[in-house]
Amino acid sequence: MSTHTFPLADAEATRAWGRELAAVLRAGDLVVLTGELGAGKTTLTQGIGVGLGVRGQVASPTFVIARVHPSLDDGPALVHVDAYRLESLDDVDALDLDESLEDSVTIVEWGSGLVESLAADRLEIVLDRPRGAGPAGPDAAAAGDDEDPAAGVRRVTITTHGDRWAGVTIPMPHVG
Repeated sequence: MSTHTFPLADAEATRAWGRELAAVLRAGDLVVLTGELGAGKTTLTQGIGVGLGVRGQVASPTFVIARVHPSLDDGPALVHVDAYRLESLDDVDALDLDESLEDSVTIVEWGSGLVESLAADRLEIVLDRPRGAGPAGPDAAAAGDDEDPAAGVRRVTITTHGDRWAGVTIPMPHVG
């Protein structure tokens, strides 16, 4: 297990890092995303979707719970899940995620505490976007940056679990 923490300047930096992260993802990978509303979970997944070259607009699957984005080439599909409204392991089992896990990259927003049993090898990514500390500093809240989901620095903590990630270099965002 290894853990890395770094900042992402805004929503575009989050998408760009997602595109880079997609380069190390492969079929069978489980990514568990944690963070408050507006932290950038779906934004990161959009970048991963572009990097994987999948079909369809990646949007929050809050109301449909799970959405499959097939690959436009020979890469893996993206299974994007929003577990916010799931209440138990039985709810997770009902989604049959284990059926598509081997052939897809599966990303589960709000999945912490619910989906870890699907794969011992996984990435856990926590996105934190401190309120009132956007790009303009503590006065940013007064300027409305707290209301703009694209604004504000995110702090990302990524933890690798399992043998799959031994020796894999997780891309770090370009700062600058």
